[in-house]
Amino acid sequence: MKNSHLTIAIFGALVLGILAGWAFPDFAIKTHVLAEIFLRMVKMIIAPLLFATLVVGIAGHSDAKSLGRLGVKTIVYFEVVTTFALVIGLGFANLFKPGEGMIDFTSKNIALGEIVNMTSSTPNNSFGDMFLSLFPTSIFQAMADGNLLQIVVFSIFFALAICAVGKKAQPVVDILSSVTKIMFKFTEYVMFFAPIGIFGAIAYTVGTNGIDILFNYGKIIVALYVALAVFVVLVLIIACKLVHISFRGLIKAIQEPALLTFTTASSEAALPKAMSIMEKFGVPKSIVGFVMPTGYTFNLDGSTLYLAMAVLFSTQLVGINLTLEQQLVIMFALMLTSKGVAGVPRASLIVLAGTLTSFNIPILGVAILLGIDQILDMGRTAVNLIGNCVATVVIARWENVFDYNKMNEFLKLRNIKTNTFGKIESNVSFEKDFGTEK
Repeated sequence: MKNSHLTIAIFGALVLGILAGWAFPDFAIKTHVLAEIFLRMVKMIIAPLLFATLVVGIAGHSDAKSLGRLGVKTIVYFEVVTTFALVIGLGFANLFKPGEGMIDFTSKNIALGEIVNMTSSTPNNSFGDMFLSLFPTSIFQAMADGNLLQIVVFSIFFALAICAVGKKAQPVVDILSSVTKIMFKFTEYVMFFAPIGIFGAIAYTVGTNGIDILFNYGKIIVALYVALAVFVVLVLIIACKLVHISFRGLIKAIQEPALLTFTTASSEAALPKAMSIMEKFGVPKSIVGFVMPTGYTFNLDGSTLYLAMAVLFSTQLVGINLTLEQQLVIMFALMLTSKGVAGVPRASLIVLAGTLTSFNIPILGVAILLGIDQILDMGRTAVNLIGNCVATVVIARWENVFDYNKMNEFLKLRNIKTNTFGKIESNVSFEKDFGTEK
């Protein structure tokens, strides 16, 4: 109910902001301070939230150390799929160029530009610079600067050290687990201010640039949803086909949690239901219990795709033209920075702000996207859920423990046909299909 009320408030603020910017442009321009306050509140969450969630996500999975082969297969699958998501996101951002020509940089734009550290310099990041900048000289300095890459590297080493120490380090994991819960609640409080920030951002944007700016917003929304659809078709459907699982049947099976995720733009409420359905669908409980929670740390397909588009949108917005090498560097960075903040409302905004800061790119794009983030969040969060459900059946099939009889019984009860990809054979070996042996 809280999510529903917040969603209604956000859409209400979006409409009011558009009306205020159109009818009272002089007043609307002054509302930039509301967007500034909200952006600062988002930025103050980044460091403690990312550090705590990443460490707990890596060190807190005691199962991961004992599962061995399953853990390796799961992480490999996640990284391959998220790489495809990044490539598709970058491709569509270069194709649609949603940020080009969106803002006319006149004197009216100086205020908001200064607020979000507006600069005209092009980031000079090569692979060498990238690897050098990964390692902080001080974690406190990295947190103060909001450098996500350095925080991620420190968190990974810290988590690995906890794993090496073993039970004696458990109190630290417990403390960080509590910190994670506190930061989730902290973030929830911050997000109560989202409608106010969105009102200020959209009112200022429309008041400064006119009602025609809505066309550019439509361009961003269309570009993202087309890219998400392409990802589902080219990656998730093909992944299901390779392991002889009915994608159509899977989608119909999880339609209730998927719809809940889409309408609320939150995976938290839908995750328990989705996990229960995947067990009934034929995936062993042990795999569901490992892959789904781990996936919400390392396999955020929709969010990763969106972040790739949002970073390029932010550079296009301020006239920064990135070379292919710089785009690849940012793609590699996003593979790291997109981990660890799943389940947090507006998580992608938090990661986007931190990533832009890490590369010295103005975060004006965050302010612009803030006004329509709820609409964008609905699509990417739904794809996150679907991607993790697909991951459970792929990993179960890879381990040769998927129960086709259980799946067929479940689908029959739901009156779902299973012949999306032709006849399904329960005795087909995944390893045989790919020329490998167990």
